[in-house]
Amino acid sequence: MTTDNKDILTRFLQEVWTEGNVDAVDRYLADQYTIHHDPGDAWHGRTLDIASFKERVSQSRAPFPNQRFIVQEMVAEGDKVACAWLWTGTHLADMPGFPASGKAVAISGLTLYSFSDGRLTGHWQVTDRLGVYQQLTQQREST
Repeated sequence: MTTDNKDILTRFLQEVWTEGNVDAVDRYLADQYTIHHDPGDAWHGRTLDIASFKERVSQSRAPFPNQRFIVQEMVAEGDKVACAWLWTGTHLADMPGFPASGKAVAISGLTLYSFSDGRLTGHWQVTDRLGVYQQLTQQREST
């Protein structure tokens, strides 16, 4: 089961978050998905249905449509998979306080995903969102 969940998560990150295929969400998510901990995410602490999760993906990807999640390591136990990742993207659309800059950004993070019956049910995440703003600010000041 843990290997299956790791495979599911790998495909989910690739298809949904990297490729931006929001319709693929239907294959991976349970009817409800809870964002237990994700400070700085507009959906922090919320439980989303599939339609709301698709909206989250679309809004989150909009400023960085070429974003990529590069899995560094996965560890699975029971119904949980911990994933250490690197994220890269180019700032191609406006976001609050930051007009599109065309600048490349990179951060890292660790997400603990929960599964039930082969479907994702939520996550607990730690990432360097401040690092995105710092990179955009430093790059903006240097131009």
